[in-house]
Amino acid sequence: MNGFLRSTLALSVSLAMAATAQANEFADMDPVTLRLAHVVNEQDGFHIAAMKFEELVEERTEGKVDIELYPNASLGDERTLLEGMQIGTVDMGVITNGPVANFLEEMAVFELPFLFPSPEAAYAVLDGEIGQELLDRLSEVNLKGLAYAERGFRNLTNSERPVEAPADIDGLRIRVMENPVYVDTFRELGANAVPMAWTEALTAMQQGTIDGQENPVNVIHSFKLFETQDHMTLSRHTYAPALFVMGMPVWNQLPEAAQSVIEQAAQEAAEHERRVNADMEAEQLAELREAGMEIVEEPDIAAFQEAVAPVYEQYGEQFGDYLPRIQEALK
Repeated sequence: MNGFLRSTLALSVSLAMAATAQANEFADMDPVTLRLAHVVNEQDGFHIAAMKFEELVEERTEGKVDIELYPNASLGDERTLLEGMQIGTVDMGVITNGPVANFLEEMAVFELPFLFPSPEAAYAVLDGEIGQELLDRLSEVNLKGLAYAERGFRNLTNSERPVEAPADIDGLRIRVMENPVYVDTFRELGANAVPMAWTEALTAMQQGTIDGQENPVNVIHSFKLFETQDHMTLSRHTYAPALFVMGMPVWNQLPEAAQSVIEQAAQEAAEHERRVNADMEAEQLAELREAGMEIVEEPDIAAFQEAVAPVYEQYGEQFGDYLPRIQEALK
């Protein structure tokens, strides 16, 4: 037998042994069902990530870990879901970074305005040493951080007027996430920043009690915000991660082999969602225009950056050495 055939045969044998070993790891495992919740609809990137995660976990555990999906805030808003994970009444979720930062405040460092120049820059930091360190630190608040999915670069919409510079925001009532960095960012821009849960924001926009909101293109599209919001600005003012996160009570009950599959599947599902979001954005913007939304594509970003400089002065020290480390990594 020549060397090539011998090495090919050896590789085939080793792959077969690895597959058998993985199957054997789950042969004696008692079946478990994990409920994965999120607050958005089935067209959203969160659900795309969740479905990919479900597929990977069920396949790789030979069906011993069954994932049940609960979209549309059916188990509660994001704070409620995280509190449920801490005490073991909710198993896991895909959760926007902002609410997670209410449990571990350093998480909010990622959402400082205009921090990341591109999605690729954000991924390098999140998937690298800094991001993984913060995922691990969630154990301090009884949560298990698995991977960074994506909410994406956030953009401003409103029902009143085109926004090309900070002066155009003055006095607008803008819904923001319940997170102090967002509140203070929009106050520095002159808005009346109104923190509220997303489920309440949808009603508030319909009733006209707020003028606008800020979210990535995929959210603006999937929730048909053109029905209440005539104007959109591609401000890309903040990159918002999202997290695959689990409660430590549930995580600690899983065998090591299942934990390993879940962590790897979360990372792969997160990367899958990022690719889908990138592919879909141009098409979504075209459909929003067709639906009548007026889109400002090139606002005065330098003016926005200057206006939010006080946010860095206010929060820089609060995040310890994370901000300078991120800035160094981005150079």
